[in-house]
Amino acid sequence: MHEPAVILLSGGLDSATTAAIARDEGFRLVALSVDYGQRHRFELEAAARVAAALGIDDHQSVSVDLSAFGADSALTAEVDVPKDRPADAMASEIPVTYVPARNTVFLALALALAEARGISELFIGVNAVDYSGYPDCRPEYIEAFERMANVATRAAVEGRALYSVNTPLIAMSKAEIVRRGTELGVDYGLTHSCYDPDERGGPCGRCDACRLRRQGFADAGLVDPLTYPE
Repeated sequence: MHEPAVILLSGGLDSATTAAIARDEGFRLVALSVDYGQRHRFELEAAARVAAALGIDDHQSVSVDLSAFGADSALTAEVDVPKDRPADAMASEIPVTYVPARNTVFLALALALAEARGISELFIGVNAVDYSGYPDCRPEYIEAFERMANVATRAAVEGRALYSVNTPLIAMSKAEIVRRGTELGVDYGLTHSCYDPDERGGPCGRCDACRLRRQGFADAGLVDPLTYPE
């Protein structure tokens, strides 16, 4: 019987690839998606598509309105999404699309689900190479959360669980991620990455997420199945 694992599934390229890797490693996945008050709902629809395509039949969804704390974030408030940022800025500056403590909240929810289900393995698709400068995508953050999980939960304190936060993409470039997902049969046409999509969910092609994604496919020598504006 395959070991279970909780995976945070956003519907984006990285989380879809992470899910495919975890499945390939033999884990039986419980997916968790979070409606956090994001301006654009298309990623939640994408998460459902990805879960279905990967054969994940246990897909949970929870709502936590981070817009109450994200008044200055372009993902949760009426703030302009930055476009055409140079590569050095994307690698070194924390952008206005940062949502306060988002990954901490997401991982805490995943940890709660894991403890409730008797699961000790968690997966999250964070990446410290092509990551737009977010502080909660770095290895030191993941290591700190894992340490916290093992002192803050009843299951760990009682010796019934030793939690691991798995980050298979953490040291991969976007091109490496795209190649690996393609090898595993991920349908990237089902995913959603854009921070500022049009009314039908089409990508803008110019935000950080779109630019990193497009460059990843180009560097991998592969064609992105999404259609971008001219």
